[in-house]
Amino acid sequence: MIILPPFSRIFGMGDREEATEETYSQSEVVYIEIGEIAPNRYQPRTIFEQEKIDELAQTIHTHGMIQPIVVRELEEESDKKYEIIAGERRFRAVTLLEWDRVPAIIRKMNDKEVASVALIENLQREELTVIEEARAYDRLIEIHELTQEALAQRLGKSQSTVANKMRLLKLPEPVQTAMLNKSITERHARALIGLKDEDKQIKLLNEIINNELNVKQTEARIAKMLEEKPKKKKPRLKGISKDLRIAMNTIRQSVDMVSETGVNLETDEQDLDDYYQITIKIPKQNHK
Repeated sequence: MIILPPFSRIFGMGDREEATEETYSQSEVVYIEIGEIAPNRYQPRTIFEQEKIDELAQTIHTHGMIQPIVVRELEEESDKKYEIIAGERRFRAVTLLEWDRVPAIIRKMNDKEVASVALIENLQREELTVIEEARAYDRLIEIHELTQEALAQRLGKSQSTVANKMRLLKLPEPVQTAMLNKSITERHARALIGLKDEDKQIKLLNEIINNELNVKQTEARIAKMLEEKPKKKKPRLKGISKDLRIAMNTIRQSVDMVSETGVNLETDEQDLDDYYQITIKIPKQNHK
């Protein structure tokens, strides 16, 4: 007998599936041509490690396929007749082995059910990258119109766990891609959230990768970036005499020279109707 997990019990997929695990006898297993099967369009895993597929293929070659894949019939016009519901890694492995046919169980499921099964199957195996996991949570919330708290309860996780994962989806696409490729860790990504400014997040991402910064170094770099005060734009000197431009630039250069000695000057320039005003503040305690 082949046992499939009770996804309906978790997400209420209809009366035809009760809270007990469904069983299938070997007589219900059919063999389907490889060329008639399409991958799951709702597959949350975007990266399949070829080394693991190779290992699975070797295992199947030696011991055979113990558990069939699960598919549904496609109704729309296509060169494929079936779509994978569960078992894409096994399907990839037997394709690598150049099998003509694969053992399968055919089930009737709608798009919502197929998406849910694919997401839950991968979440239960805990093989997704952190960003794939976050996207899976987001998709389940959308499909079933749940709150984060309700999703967490159904998955048997804490609400904070779900919330912390989904917070990563607010990071810019290059950062999410780096997580997918495992170029940075989840802790790196969490630290980047503190920057808020997208350009700074991407800039620091490149530093992390290029300089191989660990999490502690990344957090220190972020703290330093947050301490930096944005420089005020200096008024452009338009429509004034050459002598006045020289005077203004001389003052600016002098201020820069003093700042380079370690004095923490604060300057403010204003272009008023009748004159330019430069205010210079020199703190009495000015050591950096």
